[in-house]
Amino acid sequence: MALVADILLIAGALGAGFYCFVLSRKLSHFKNLETGVGGAITALSAQVEEMTAALEKARADAQSSTTSLDESSQRAELAAAELRQLMQQPIPPSPLKTGPFQDREPPAEKVEPAQPTFRRRRANGARPEPEV
Repeated sequence: MALVADILLIAGALGAGFYCFVLSRKLSHFKNLETGVGGAITALSAQVEEMTAALEKARADAQSSTTSLDESSQRAELAAAELRQLMQQPIPPSPLKTGPFQDREPPAEKVEPAQPTFRRRRANGARPEPEV
């Protein structure tokens, strides 16, 4: 009986050793920086750094755009204030007639009564006589 127990104990130890060997190989592939999860983590880390740099650039661009927009807004407000001031000032009356020939009234145009552009046929179907 002791012999059977020893054989089972040795078989269990060998099985556990084989399991540890297989697990060790899997973990070494898992930690491989080129093909395993380590490589994926390295690639993701590089992408995070690139995205951080892009985000900083976008923030700087947004800040410069905001500054430019603020300056444009201030210039527009100043221009609007100037226009309001100009509109509130009274406009001096300008003479309608200036120069030596402006005293005379322009000659009235001769207006002729409207004429029809065509003539209708008579009721009997005869053509109208041409006008001379």
